[in-house]
Amino acid sequence: MALRLWRDFRRSRQPGHSPALLVIPLGLIVTVCAVDVLTPQHIHLGPLLVAAPAITVAFAGARVTALMGVLAVAAEVLIGMLTEGVTTANVQAQITALIVVSVLCVSICVVRDRRKRQLHEVRSVAEAAQSVLLRPLPARTGPLRISGLYIPAQEEADLGGDLYAAARTDHHSTRLLIGDVRGNGLGAINNAALLLGAFRAAAHRQATLPRLAVHLDAAFRWDTSQWRAQEEHDTDEDFATAILLDIPDHEPVVHFISCGHPPPLLLRGTHVTPLTPDASHLPIGLGGSFGMDAYDAQTFPFEAGDLLLLYTDGVIEARDTDGRFYPFTERASEWAKDAPDELLRALHHDLLAHVHGHLDDDAAVVAIRRLAA
Repeated sequence: MALRLWRDFRRSRQPGHSPALLVIPLGLIVTVCAVDVLTPQHIHLGPLLVAAPAITVAFAGARVTALMGVLAVAAEVLIGMLTEGVTTANVQAQITALIVVSVLCVSICVVRDRRKRQLHEVRSVAEAAQSVLLRPLPARTGPLRISGLYIPAQEEADLGGDLYAAARTDHHSTRLLIGDVRGNGLGAINNAALLLGAFRAAAHRQATLPRLAVHLDAAFRWDTSQWRAQEEHDTDEDFATAILLDIPDHEPVVHFISCGHPPPLLLRGTHVTPLTPDASHLPIGLGGSFGMDAYDAQTFPFEAGDLLLLYTDGVIEARDTDGRFYPFTERASEWAKDAPDELLRALHHDLLAHVHGHLDDDAAVVAIRRLAA
């Protein structure tokens, strides 16, 4: 019995709970039996046995809880045999109460475990969808080392309106996209998937960055508006802020187009420089609507050893309980010498500590280090 109880506990215990917790209900059963048998007959501690299955619910599954209930009932029968007799009304009432409580505890475990399985299945689907939609960035491309971080605002969520992607071109350069789709929920996820799909399909084919921006704007506007007349909701304001980058392998520069997105940060040593363009274009999805048919790419130095940080407004607009914004620029300078993945791990921990574990908006960050030739 003890060996079976241990095996069932190992299979069904709740995550984060130690097997040593099994000692608590077992110790309670043994203690109640010993004290009830040794004390005068007018003192009855048998009702305390209901605590054994009730406690087990907190850290074990249905099988272990049922076994603990059986042990509690067996203990009550043993107490009755050694004291006033099993056939007395008092002992039978206590045995009945123990059985009822044990059945209720097992029922709670069954319902909880079923919901856990359903949640696990849904999460597995979400993780699969995330791996398709928000693919991991390549750790190395050309002379660049890259790492990406996505932090959902909603707990247990894996997808949202923030996005990033990378593509390798035939003319020895790496193109990247980071964006933030307006809104949230399924609509934002759908538009994020649209923008990512358009980028992956065209990033390696469009000869220049401005032509790629025109293509993305047109594709985004077309797909979000082609069924507009048949939809009940208003999609006139579907858009996404974004930054498009092109980083040549053999030139120490970065070309980028900003479409209403926060400027990248260039870290050189401990010095942080926002790469603010001369003009920021309208967000993706709005450019063509206002007659914009051309985009201007900005060029900034990006030398060996430099680190480039791309981010969404979920990072810089994160507030603590006192309403203070996250000091992203100041914190970034502290990690300027770290590798991209190490920097993002430190940023992830520090950002969540700043907001006490709860973000009001999704956040995405991409770190790019140019290595020596």
